[in-house]
Amino acid sequence: MSITSLRLDTNPITAPRRTFFNRACINTLPRRIDLHNHYQWRKTCPISCSASLPVAVEQQSIGTPSRIGALAQVSGVLGCQWGDEGKGKLVDILAKHFDIVARCQGGANAGHTIYNSEGKKFALHLVPSGILNEETTCVVGNGVVVHLPGFFKEIDGLESNGVSCKGRILVSDRAHLLFDFHQEVDGLREAELAKSFIGTTKRGIGPCYSSKVIRNGIRVSDLRHMDTFPQKLDLLLSDAASRFKDFKYTPEMLREEVERYKRFAERLEPFICDTVHFINESISQKKKILVEGGQATMLDIDFGTYPFVTSSSPSAGGICTGLGIAPRALGDIVGVVKAYTTRVGSGPFPTELLDKSGDLLRFSGQEFGTTTGRPRRCGWLDIVALKYVCQINGFSSLNLTKLDVLSDLSEIQLGVSYKHSNGTPINSFPADLHVLEQSKVEYETVPGWQTDISSIRKYSDLPKAAREYVERIEELVGVPIHYIGVGPGRDALIYK
Repeated sequence: MSITSLRLDTNPITAPRRTFFNRACINTLPRRIDLHNHYQWRKTCPISCSASLPVAVEQQSIGTPSRIGALAQVSGVLGCQWGDEGKGKLVDILAKHFDIVARCQGGANAGHTIYNSEGKKFALHLVPSGILNEETTCVVGNGVVVHLPGFFKEIDGLESNGVSCKGRILVSDRAHLLFDFHQEVDGLREAELAKSFIGTTKRGIGPCYSSKVIRNGIRVSDLRHMDTFPQKLDLLLSDAASRFKDFKYTPEMLREEVERYKRFAERLEPFICDTVHFINESISQKKKILVEGGQATMLDIDFGTYPFVTSSSPSAGGICTGLGIAPRALGDIVGVVKAYTTRVGSGPFPTELLDKSGDLLRFSGQEFGTTTGRPRRCGWLDIVALKYVCQINGFSSLNLTKLDVLSDLSEIQLGVSYKHSNGTPINSFPADLHVLEQSKVEYETVPGWQTDISSIRKYSDLPKAAREYVERIEELVGVPIHYIGVGPGRDALIYK
């Protein structure tokens, strides 16, 4: 296989991934708004929701792709691989057709890159990707861990770029607070693991979820009780100091942090809401809700390549526990998967390319982390892992992203099955990492199309080889691909 036609980008982190992103956004009609029925919240949830009451979306309305119009009242967008699949872009596009976009888990370790209609890039970490759509209310659910300094920095950055956040973001009073010391502990923990390190983003996610699970965590609602807040924070800091000898804790540190969080509490108050009540009232009012997952199922604490995983549940179950949505209320769930595979950090990666081919994919796809800037490990699309993830989540459809990155390849490979080292088949995605690491991947080679597809917007206009690649994936995993990404811009999406 020849992939020498790919060219390396001389400035891979700062340069735009592809040069064809500055196009007009999808032409969609704005939703009709009922201005007479805003829901009045209790005193404990003082913010007014700016989202409109629902209006039935016609599946074939002018300017609205039927695939979007047909989505259920409560729909979700989840990652299928090890994260970085491009979920934020799909959420941003779909948000125009939903009243609410809600994050259900994770924290600032999630990096969702989106572009506005002028091609300006926004890197979001805690704020849901629906924020660019001015009629959308964004919810940070109870399953999210919230780093307030980062949260406010993100809001300030959006506001300075003309994106209004006032009255448009709700933060669950049940969400746990992630402190700076959690980030320090994350780094100390990684150093302690030495060569067995997880490869976390060092954003403090694991330590914060640890505090939550051992029941000494601090929640957003605790900011309303500053009389007891110092004692709770002292317990957390003392626990970290007793665990890590390099963690220095003093009474002065506690005083400074308490004063800092008094200021944060005042600023956060307008955002705080009982989001479980808000979400369920919105469901009863027939408002449309889109759930945005962070990370992806192969990083799920239960179903991923444990222990090289995140500390939350970025699979379908995390929607219910992270927002308080009943399983029967869930409708469509769209899985987002790259046309190839990437992961960051440590852990097994069966289809990884460790030669020049992987390097060239990395630079062509600009595979560098939104949150950390770390180069991502690259490999062929892993069908075994994708089928496993589809089983767990019950996806109604898939969004295949970055198909354009493969455009220069004369041949493309699909990892279609695993075998033990003795040649016997492995019938499912193994939990045992020793089995996974020693497994041999069987590949299926398909022809490439070797032509630029970045300007194509109709499925029938794709080269035959590109369509055959898409349809072969559908055949292998048994889930239809309804959305195909051919570039980073809002309009660089094909509806199939």
